[in-house]
Amino acid sequence: MTDTLLPAPKKLFIKTYGCQMNVYDSDRMADALAPHGYEPVQAMEDADLVVLNTCHIREKASEKVFSEIGRLREMRDERRLTGGDLMIGVAGCVAQAEGDEIVRRAPAVNLVFGPQSYHRLPELLARAHNGARVVDTDFPEEDKFAHLPAATKAVTRSRGLTAFLTVQEGCDKFCSFCVVPYTRGAETSRPLEQVLREAETLADGGVRELTLLGQNVNAWHGLDARGRTVGLGELCYRLSLIPGIARIRYTTSHPLDMSDELIEMHRDLEALMPYLHLPVQSGSDHILKAMNRRHTAAEYLAVIDRIKAARPDMAMSGDFIVGFPGETDEDFEATMQLVRQVGYASAYTFKYSIRPGTPGATMDGQVDEAIKTERLNRLNEQINLQMREFLRSTVGRTVPVLIEKPGRQPGQIGGRTPYLQAVHMDGPERLIGHIVSVEIVEARNNSLIGKIVTDVERNPVSVLESQASAAQI
Repeated sequence: MTDTLLPAPKKLFIKTYGCQMNVYDSDRMADALAPHGYEPVQAMEDADLVVLNTCHIREKASEKVFSEIGRLREMRDERRLTGGDLMIGVAGCVAQAEGDEIVRRAPAVNLVFGPQSYHRLPELLARAHNGARVVDTDFPEEDKFAHLPAATKAVTRSRGLTAFLTVQEGCDKFCSFCVVPYTRGAETSRPLEQVLREAETLADGGVRELTLLGQNVNAWHGLDARGRTVGLGELCYRLSLIPGIARIRYTTSHPLDMSDELIEMHRDLEALMPYLHLPVQSGSDHILKAMNRRHTAAEYLAVIDRIKAARPDMAMSGDFIVGFPGETDEDFEATMQLVRQVGYASAYTFKYSIRPGTPGATMDGQVDEAIKTERLNRLNEQINLQMREFLRSTVGRTVPVLIEKPGRQPGQIGGRTPYLQAVHMDGPERLIGHIVSVEIVEARNNSLIGKIVTDVERNPVSVLESQASAAQI
């Protein structure tokens, strides 16, 4: 990368849309600009540079981006009346998929760059400051992660006890509704040692829970120091050995990539949390085939059976799309039956919407919007029922809770169970960062109320202490 000269100090605001991977990417963009004097601010109005880190998954994603650009253009024009200015950047999947359209429709935008270009951001921004209108949506051959600067311990501490860590990017599955292969590229896995080094930095900065990210995260594979190819299960084990890392999660997974080794790790590795997001999208084999999911409903359910045989208390989460082209009432009922059979603890549900450039966009049998809405409402009603049932099933149990933050009320603290449920309880703030035993006494609509049963005066169980004890067993 060439040397860059950027005006400094400057204020940076990144607005993040969509998935957890975008959250991670936004953090890394901020890390890349920090050595050049860009300091993050909490309000868009205070920034000298605003980057919209976009997502193409949600309906009308690009139109929302253009609306935000219009607002930023007005803000920039007002500043110029008093001698100020504002740089506007658009990043992420909408930028990758519709870069030319953004350039054509939004002349106020100074730079447009895709997910594979973040390591070049200082260089791109320097060019924009010199008057160029910059567009970078290529898929470079170099590894962007190898060029992004490592987050410092101080920066990591500012981000709290939990952190996202991207380990895999891109997708080779080519589901017919999805733009990811076109915006993120082919499946790639970060090298094992690179992931471990970043995790160690996060742990040194106070992170206690890692969520590993990837479009198909359970397809991750990398070479270890001996040249062996290892999978996600081995990676989770290696991460659990890092002092301070007490909890590991991962998302998003594909049913075809749930290996025996990974499932066995859920049985054997205490640090690997019993919560799994495993999208299926539909319960109808007819629709699954049209979606190019490459598995049947029965095959998906067989994977669930293997997982629950290894970890009976596993909380399942999923993704569902209703109203995919050609979906009949019988197809939708098959989805409802699968949902009832699995008993999801949570799920993300969507109405199908056309993504230009995907096979689904040109399929016959597009479903009427009113039918999509009615089906989505019915599905959400069932999912919400199961979510509340899962919350109630925890009442009376004593579970380990990672205390993450002060509560909303004085004297209250909050954390999460291994099943990703939010818990509120009375307790001192000095327990933040510790894992404590909590008896669940009440279930509310979206959270739990607990009572600490650990003797916190004499025996608060810290993350480091609990990990050290586990290592001695």
